[in-house]
Amino acid sequence: MSQNLPVVVIVGRPNVGKSTLFNALTRARDALVANQPGLTRDRRYGIGRVGPAKYMLVDTGGIDEDDNEITALIMQQALVAVAEADAVIFLVDGRAGLNGMDENIAKKLRAFDTPVYLAINKTEGFDPNLVSAEFHRLGFPEMKTIAAVHGHGIKTLMDKVLADFPEPVEETPESEDAEAERDRIRVAIIGRPNVGKSTLINRILGEERQLTFDAPGTTRDSIEIPFERDGQQYTLIDTAGVRRRSKVHETIEKFSVIKSLQAIEQSNVVVMLFDAREGMTVQDSTLLGYALDSGRALVLAVNKWDGLSNDQRDQVKYTLERKLHFIDFAKPRFISALHGSGVGNLFGLIRRAWFSSIRQTSTSRLNQILNDATSAHPPPLVRGRRIKLRYMHQGGKNPPLYILHGSQVESLSNAYRRYIMNTLREVLQLEGTPIKLAFKQSSNPYEGKKNTLNQRQINKKRRLMKHHKKKK
Repeated sequence: MSQNLPVVVIVGRPNVGKSTLFNALTRARDALVANQPGLTRDRRYGIGRVGPAKYMLVDTGGIDEDDNEITALIMQQALVAVAEADAVIFLVDGRAGLNGMDENIAKKLRAFDTPVYLAINKTEGFDPNLVSAEFHRLGFPEMKTIAAVHGHGIKTLMDKVLADFPEPVEETPESEDAEAERDRIRVAIIGRPNVGKSTLINRILGEERQLTFDAPGTTRDSIEIPFERDGQQYTLIDTAGVRRRSKVHETIEKFSVIKSLQAIEQSNVVVMLFDAREGMTVQDSTLLGYALDSGRALVLAVNKWDGLSNDQRDQVKYTLERKLHFIDFAKPRFISALHGSGVGNLFGLIRRAWFSSIRQTSTSRLNQILNDATSAHPPPLVRGRRIKLRYMHQGGKNPPLYILHGSQVESLSNAYRRYIMNTLREVLQLEGTPIKLAFKQSSNPYEGKKNTLNQRQINKKRRLMKHHKKKK
């Protein structure tokens, strides 16, 4: 069983640099950042990568003094985040100094048992001791000065925040069960609330199961459900409908995004569930973006397909094809978790996706594929010279990584890279898994060396010069 990543929440009033710190800690592209609309106003999620271990990072909305409905909602959401978190980074502005709202936030944070670490931002060019002096009034013993925009001090801050959290590791199975554990496929079913995750899980467990039991996860209430189907061992990672008790009431699932991110981190294959009747929403795009960025094998399932007219089905297919055109390795499958239609077919997709993602291909086979591909469609010319792809080998699995060596590879167009990727996918029959390509420029053995002559060449050159002078 996997250990869940610790959850770290950033709170503070507006304009103290929370988003800047979030981006610095995640080092993330847009696909890793989740902007939650509506009730989860301005809350963003990502995987923290600065510090001694990985962690879930949550950026909350700026808490303001204005007495209005939106401010109250942002405050409520921040307190929900704090209640669910393992640690809190309370960010303040070192240039603006201590603010009355800072003291108000500090008072609310002290009502929780969650450890709080005070981070004084925007301290570049200032004496850290002088800047931090007035913030001692807030009463937090753990205090660090940082400059998030320049990355100064954030490594030291996260070392302190994560000091008490061990790096998540996979537990080593008992020796007699080690082979079975390696062959077990861990499947995370993700999707926004009310898309049908619980119904799908109940349907899966109700069909031809031989073994099923609940194994409670660690502190974040996730449930791992091992079972067997057609001789294959699986573990479903269920976060659907799981809520922690809290004094703060919401009309949506608390931390549903965090639970989904944790499930993805613990899985081999992700089943992304959509609602056919509502189409693909912003929340769907957020979760799908993270699943893609994680590199996990992927199965797309469109639920609630029953009851739709033919015209409605055609419209749903057209819309999904348009919105998912960039995913060429996983095609949507249409199911009804309530009635069971299409659910059984998901297991074939899950197995093919998993075994495709861990497939190991010999270097000789890869080079045969590369030679056939470049012979059929040679790489383009760059400044009158042909790009040469000399050889290829596999550099990793889950997802498959293929490393190509050659000359002028940095000039290879995206279209030709896609051609190589599609050729690999077609020839190797890789289904349901992304493919990564890495290109390495072949080194010139004479680069940096002077064209020096040996003694024999020097003597020959002298004889030629003498001969030339005599002719004159």
